[in-house]
Amino acid sequence: MDRKIKEIEDIAKLDIFRDKRCGIPEFILAEGKNPEDVFTLLIAMAREKGKAMATRVDKKCLNRISKGITQRFRLKYYEKARMAVLTKKDYLKKRVSGKIGILAAGTSDIPVAEEARITCQELGCEVLHAYDVGVAGLHRIFSPLEKLLKENVACIVVVAGMEGALPTVVKSLVDVPVIGVPTSCGYGYGGKGKAALMTMLQSCSPGLVVVNIDNGFGAACAAFLIAGQSKICNTVAVLQKRK
Repeated sequence: MDRKIKEIEDIAKLDIFRDKRCGIPEFILAEGKNPEDVFTLLIAMAREKGKAMATRVDKKCLNRISKGITQRFRLKYYEKARMAVLTKKDYLKKRVSGKIGILAAGTSDIPVAEEARITCQELGCEVLHAYDVGVAGLHRIFSPLEKLLKENVACIVVVAGMEGALPTVVKSLVDVPVIGVPTSCGYGYGGKGKAALMTMLQSCSPGLVVVNIDNGFGAACAAFLIAGQSKICNTVAVLQKRK
């Protein structure tokens, strides 16, 4: 087990081998941090690993990152997901075999769904998605679900605010794991995601698991690991058939 870390001044200890130990590389959470510190951490991680990723990057933070990078690096910013990806120009992207489905109940839920989608994509998975397919118009969900199942997705991330009913509905129709993500879209009693979270936690559909409010990143990491295990199981099954 490699426990090596990289100390950055007196502000952070980068876990540069987290991907080897946990299967997921360290992402830098920009929210609540000084933009100067985010830039420093991104550069340090990119130098060590060839690639660095940050979540919850606002425009002020993005401007600092953009001004500081040299020609050795490429910067890609996903506005809806609020994610920044910094890579060395000679970095070769790794592709992990495995498909993940992502659904968003409403248009207001798209930013959280995009955080999940981009995270999965940058980790190396193929992602299929459909947005605005919530229970207010239940007929909208059937066609996207059929497509996801035909593509043999390993799991489905379902993002929903308001009453948060969509993950339960989806899990009642599919035979793969479903990860529910409540969003802070909602108002009044049980607003800011509380009602959606409670609904998902009280679901009677077995096989549904739930992450915290607006945690598209956490859902994506779990989905990525499930997809990886699914790939291993499929490979073993193929080898056994050949014997």
